[in-house]
Amino acid sequence: MAFLRLCVFLILFCLVAKGVAISAISAGYKVYSASQSGSAVQAVLEAISPSSKFGPDIPFLELHAGYVTPQIFHVHITDKSQPRWEVPQMLLPRNHIHSLLDSSEIEFSYTKHPFGFSISRSRRGEVLFNSSQPSSTMDSLVFKDQYIQISTSLPNYSSIYGFGESTRPAGFKLVPGNKYTLWAEDVGSVNPNINLYGSLPFYMDVRKDGDAHGVLLLNSNGMDVLYEHELLTYKVIGGVLDFYFFTGTSPLSVMEQLTWLTGRPAPMPYWSLGFHQCRYGYANITDVENVAATYKAKDIPLDVMWSDIDYMDSYKDFTFDPVNYPANHVKAFVEKLHAEGQKYVIIIDPGIKYEEGYSTYHHGIEKDIFIKDAHGNNYLGQVWPGPVHFPDFLHPNVDSFWTKEISDFHKIVPFDGLWIDMNEASNFCTGISCTLPMGSTCPNLEEQTTCCLICNNKNMTQWDDPPYKINSSNVERPLGNKTIAVSATHFGGILEYDAHNLYGFSEAISTNRALKHTLGKRPFVLSRSTFVGSGAYTAHWSGDNGATWNDLAYSIVSILNSGLVGIPMVGADICGFSGDTWEELCNRWIQLGAFYPFSRDHSEKNSRRQELYLWDSVTESAKKVLGLRYRLLPFLYTLAYDAHKTGAPMARPLFFHFNQDPLIYAIDSQFLLGKSILVSPVLTPNTTAISAYFPAGTWYNLFDYSQVINGDIGTYHRLAAPMDTINVHLHEGSILPLQDAALTSSAARKTPFTLIITFGLRKGNENAGYAQGHVFLDDGEDVTMDLKSGNATFIKFQANRNDGLYVVNSIVEEGSFALKKGWQLQRVIILGSTSLPRKLFINGEEAPSTVHLSKSSDVSIEINKLNLLIGQPFTLKCETSNTKA
Repeated sequence: MAFLRLCVFLILFCLVAKGVAISAISAGYKVYSASQSGSAVQAVLEAISPSSKFGPDIPFLELHAGYVTPQIFHVHITDKSQPRWEVPQMLLPRNHIHSLLDSSEIEFSYTKHPFGFSISRSRRGEVLFNSSQPSSTMDSLVFKDQYIQISTSLPNYSSIYGFGESTRPAGFKLVPGNKYTLWAEDVGSVNPNINLYGSLPFYMDVRKDGDAHGVLLLNSNGMDVLYEHELLTYKVIGGVLDFYFFTGTSPLSVMEQLTWLTGRPAPMPYWSLGFHQCRYGYANITDVENVAATYKAKDIPLDVMWSDIDYMDSYKDFTFDPVNYPANHVKAFVEKLHAEGQKYVIIIDPGIKYEEGYSTYHHGIEKDIFIKDAHGNNYLGQVWPGPVHFPDFLHPNVDSFWTKEISDFHKIVPFDGLWIDMNEASNFCTGISCTLPMGSTCPNLEEQTTCCLICNNKNMTQWDDPPYKINSSNVERPLGNKTIAVSATHFGGILEYDAHNLYGFSEAISTNRALKHTLGKRPFVLSRSTFVGSGAYTAHWSGDNGATWNDLAYSIVSILNSGLVGIPMVGADICGFSGDTWEELCNRWIQLGAFYPFSRDHSEKNSRRQELYLWDSVTESAKKVLGLRYRLLPFLYTLAYDAHKTGAPMARPLFFHFNQDPLIYAIDSQFLLGKSILVSPVLTPNTTAISAYFPAGTWYNLFDYSQVINGDIGTYHRLAAPMDTINVHLHEGSILPLQDAALTSSAARKTPFTLIITFGLRKGNENAGYAQGHVFLDDGEDVTMDLKSGNATFIKFQANRNDGLYVVNSIVEEGSFALKKGWQLQRVIILGSTSLPRKLFINGEEAPSTVHLSKSSDVSIEINKLNLLIGQPFTLKCETSNTKA
């Protein structure tokens, strides 16, 4: 009996202990009062049973819920008694929200005790987000000053993507059982499963029927997101719950809705779609000149030469090394680049050296635009030049400061774009406040990245040591590790604790504005650190990857993740940044990297050189794949235009367009450019054949049109992939605009156009006889991509196949610009024809004898020497041996 009593006691003790554990954070909230006007709901929430774990509960919360547009629903929860930190309107304007708007797209409902809410599709009741405790595994809403927690249940068939930025060996699709930490940190992307440079609190949920929706938590504070089977939990260390729900239902419509709110992707200069070459470690300007000259001598396309921090005088922004990079020599080099149709991009870091006599430092002091430490002094950190202050890009005076420095520097050397690096912000020291050591050199040039300042790491504030520790770098360590102390302040008393994840975003905004003012042209900015909305101002690359096969494969996931949050102009360092690359890896990497939206070779000074001309096999591959890239420039530029207008990523996962195929949701070793070009790279060593997945339809190899994949259902195909080959295929139903290859984009733009038209070869396919495409044309540098300005032309192409008769039409908007340029359509290639061509009619009249009509392979017809002005509408009709009278 005594033993039985002991067992009962232990069971009861465990149950009570479990209950205490569950309620230790919070028992949640109940609805104290609520009102509704149309579809808009307002409510006051009251803490049910306040607790002290992670700090006291905020007693009363205020909820606002309503439509932003008929497809976007907004739920905002904050402290009722006083304002809390939110992403500033100055960075991400949201004044267009109209919560009283009514719609039938979304249904918002809530439970009263404990409070929880759900978002559903009104028409069929599908639940998209549900925090209403449907199971015992789900905690109630927790809302404390430095800890907010909310969960949503998920169906077990959801495919979840998002919550960047990190390098993910598990792939693009999120894997249950993982924790995703959002805290911008200078950690090389060579490190897997660790939070990296950006914070992107957005996810897309694709259900088994192919419908997609998106969820954005617009919160810049550090957070962990736990993804368990059928449960997603946010653990946020500040701010508010500011949710936006995007109903989709296609992935592209989710992107359109997201970027409508956060800002459409920035228009990109045409030249930025060419190939770029960079290295950290070019010893002098002569070295850079020789690299550019060798690319030309080897007939490898090159549009842009870059300079890393090597060009600076002692690594100070807005200076040139007078010995290795004298300004007059650099200027002469840049002028030569410009004369040959090429461009020059340089790096700048945010840290401004603390040095008497350095003009940029004095200008910053005069305008008082530096971040302050906890004592009100200019916060002192250390980066490449040594002791630095960090500009406060939330300060009202920072734009005039930053613009003047960039504009004045451009007068010395006319660079074409800016690369903003180290902007998490990176800091080689960790400390609440730091001072310079007396009587010693700082830094020691042999230990450049070792902290040489005297830093105070004692007496941490509640911000430096918050009650809940996010899983930054998979360890519990101070939030201010190797960055600006989070107790430091921006203008108006804004804590770095709150604004940290916005630093790179805010710098990109200022840099974009400064370049626009300086150049009077479309700016090109490349930023390492990003936030949701960054794509409206900057391109991005995946950071310091490694020269490994794994990093080659990870790069696809990285570009897909950036595109998913409205940053379509993205790439990875080709051939790897850190470590020594080698011939086979570099060969396979340029084959893949030639089809990144942003294509750049970049390496570090301690690794071997890796310019594409250093190995014969890499040279030949580069000429082949970059030759195709440069032919594709009109198509890539049109994708950039589409991204700017609709938010559509340039590089896309296969499920964006073939989402009825259940096998496709986890594929991330291949990707699409637009909706029609499928890139299937080699990602492993000693490989001369690959297994690639092809969705249903007819796919034509863009290097050899006679190689065709054809199927009624999606399936894997075995493809040859010798060392000089990457498989790139074009789907049926496409009209692809091309120009000729050249060594620069400016030279390629002067060549005639070709249209490739693809029809399906599957019997009984009703859609196999129709194809379409479009192209956007402007000068490539105008500040906006605006048809109404008269400085652009948009052309839509349509084609039909019916009883052996092929008809191709163009519909032209604002054709005067293209006519002024004199661009001609010279060639049309029709893929999907097994019959012989007989007659061609142009605009109703039989084509002159100078036009050449031929059967170039078993499946293609080729029309040459058309000499049609592309700025004028046209109709082509091609009769074949199968044409019915």
